[in-house]
Order: sequence, then structure tokens, then C-alpha cells
Amino acid sequence: MSADQLDRRDFLKRTGSMGAGVALAAKAFAKTNNKMNPSRVIGANDRINVALVGCGGRGSSDAHSFTKFGENNNNACQILAVCDVYAKRRREQAERYKAKAFADYREVLAMPDLDAVIVATPDHWHARIALDAMDQGKDVYLEKPMCHTIKEVKELVDTARETKRVMQVGSQTTSADQWWKAKKAIADGMIGKMIMSQGSYHRNSIEGEWNWPIDAAAGPNGSGDDHIDWNMWLGPAPKRPFDADRFFRFRKYWDYSGGIATDLFFHVVAPLNICWDKPQYPVKVMASGGKYAFVDDREVPDTFHLLAEYPEGHSLVLSSSMANSQHIPGLIRGHEGTIIMVEHGKFEEPTPNILVRPEIVRLPDAAHPGEHSGHGPFPGYKFGSEEIKIPVEQYDMMQAHIGNFLQCMRTRQKPHLDVETAAHAQILISLSVESYRDGRVKYWDEKNWKTSDKPVKA
Repeated sequence: MSADQLDRRDFLKRTGSMGAGVALAAKAFAKTNNKMNPSRVIGANDRINVALVGCGGRGSSDAHSFTKFGENNNNACQILAVCDVYAKRRREQAERYKAKAFADYREVLAMPDLDAVIVATPDHWHARIALDAMDQGKDVYLEKPMCHTIKEVKELVDTARETKRVMQVGSQTTSADQWWKAKKAIADGMIGKMIMSQGSYHRNSIEGEWNWPIDAAAGPNGSGDDHIDWNMWLGPAPKRPFDADRFFRFRKYWDYSGGIATDLFFHVVAPLNICWDKPQYPVKVMASGGKYAFVDDREVPDTFHLLAEYPEGHSLVLSSSMANSQHIPGLIRGHEGTIIMVEHGKFEEPTPNILVRPEIVRLPDAAHPGEHSGHGPFPGYKFGSEEIKIPVEQYDMMQAHIGNFLQCMRTRQKPHLDVETAAHAQILISLSVESYRDGRVKYWDEKNWKTSDKPVKA
């Protein structure tokens, strides 16, 4: 059964026999109709109580970063609870932060003194936990990708609006200064009409990307620290016998991940949607690639590319490989100039400045209007013909992203990577995965919120 086929209440029924605490949480969901739970009003000096759901590598890093922010900012936040289906992981994180430990996230959400949840589980769980958290009056720091299916994108957008919860998607690079400087430069008309954006995410992994270590003793039959609740981990994914490779290396499999597209391209597409005059949904998406270097049991490709078209006459080209580390510059081309946000191509690394490079064109000669001679900038181009460097402020983008989230929890303002901006990135990424897997061009029908194999009539 796919995530799209499984209603949230059906899932609660299917897993509702897992203990008294879970039963109480399920009862609370039904009683409040999923939209009515009040949330604590957080004052300017109140400490924000945060729970970590998903104690793997990324979740552990997030908990550390939130704790660091709290320690450096007058105890602004603390890790109150941790949750994981793997006993060893939740015990380690609970001991580290002197936090309560849970095996079921619904018990976490039932905590009355909890303000926010970090969702750092495998991708196929992201939306369900975030939706339930917002229904319970909690704000959400949701790791990228935002979700696993197109249906879930709309559910997250609608639920965030209805519950008025703050949701920050965890692509921390969107809190770096260069995107906001680029956004202003484009809005000021420095490159004219946008023509094309490009970006990349390349690595060279000796053992093959996502082949993380496996704890040999861990599994559903393990005792104590070695126990994994496999059925809970599968959740909305298809039922399968326990497979340690799927648990520890989930990004290799379509059931739980979109591979490169959802793991890495989110860090490229989300910032681009910030740079553009407004976030945009694509109308046409094509993807290609394959298992070129690492031919093993993984389902996802090690090399992946996409090409997308947008309704306002603008294209996007993204390139990636896990078998070669050479990036291409991250830039946006306009008719009158180009803005280069990341010349070294690594979207998650700092850059000292962004560049605005005007186009130099050949203009018609007054004496020979049918011919071209000489060269110069576009007529009336107000920024001149020389390359312009715009300084970029340097700071820890992860700490800035967390700070933005916590501040928005207090002010109820929109965070840097809010649910709607992230939705535009997620739809592109999800369409690219569909295109690759189906071997077809995909078209997006925004009005009816669905994918099509044929062009959508305006």
C-alpha cells in the first residue's frame, strides 16, 4: 500500500495497539478532529521546547545544532524529547540531551509542553509526522525533501494554512545571504528577463553514495539496544520482510527516497525559487541518467539530470553525479545579463560575493541598419557594461536557519523556506523522479494538482 492510498486515520488504526500512550494520542487526534489543538503562546524570553523525531545521522546533527543555538542565545531552545524506532539511537540521543525517549512519535506529539518538532526520519515518513504535528498545534522543522509524494505536497500546504503553524523546511542553504542578494538584483532588473537557470550537485563517493555502515546485530528480533521496530519504520511504505540494507541505506530505494533528486537537488532548487521574482511551478519536466559507475543492488541512479520549463518563458537545467565531483557554476541567465550566485558550483558552501555580468551585444550600425557593427550594452542598460561584485555576508547558515525558524515561532511570521516556497521545489523534484522512472516527459497541471503525460491546456 502506497502513502497515497493510506489515510492517516487508517494508519492510526493499523498501529494503534502499540501501548496505552499511543492509544491516548490516537484518541486525542480523533477528539480534536486534527485541527483544534491549542499551542502555547511563546514569549520573547521563553525557552522553546523541541522534540527530535528520527535520531539517525541527520537528526543527530540537527539536535546538536539546535542545542548549540540555544546555548549561544540565552537558552533559546532545548531538546525535550527524542524518538526513534531503533532503540540504540534513541537511547544515545536521550542520554546526550537528558531528554525523554519514545519509540512512537504520537506519544511525543501528545506532550503538552512541547512547542516544536524536528522531523528527520527517512523521506517516506516526513509528511505524515509533520501533518500530525501541525494538527497537534506544534510548529515543525521538516528536513528535506519536504515529502515523498505529490499528494503530500498539497496536504502540507493546506494543513500549514489551516492550522497556522510555522513550518521551516531544512535546506539550511536558503538562509545564506547570496540568495537574498541575488533576489534583489533580479528584482531590480539587473539581468532583464530571465531565460535560464542552472545548477549542479556532484560528489565522488568511493564506495557508492548512501552505502552507510550497517549495525549487524540490529533488527526486529534484536533485544535491548539492538531492537528495531521494523513495522513502524515501514509505516506508509509497502510491507516487506526486514532488510538491514533498506533500513540503514534507505536512500538507495524508491519506496523511501527519490535518490539524488530528493536528497541533493532540493538544496539547489529551493534557493533558486528564492532568487526568482516569485516561486514557480514547472509546466514540463524531463529527466535522465543511470547507474553508470556503481552497478549494485541500488534502485536509484548514481548520475541524474533534469530539464524543466516554466510558464513565463524560463528553463532550468540541473546536473549531478555521485561518481564525479566537478560542479558547474550556479547561475541565472537573463536577456541583459547573468547573475552568478555560486561560481564554484557548491550550493551549500559559502561564497564571498555574487557576480552580475552584463551581456555585451552587437548593435545595428546607424548607417547600415540591416547590419551589425561594433558592440556595446543594451540600449538604456542602467548598470553599465562592467562586471559587478555584490558582497555576501558570511555566517553559519545552519545556525541562521534555526534562528530564523525559532524567531518565526515567536513572531508567527513566514520563515525563509516556508511550506509554499518549498512546495514549488518539491513538485519539480517529484516530477523529475516520475520522468526518470517512467521514461517519459511529465507535465504539471497546477489547477487540478496532478501529473500528466501530455501538455496541459491553459
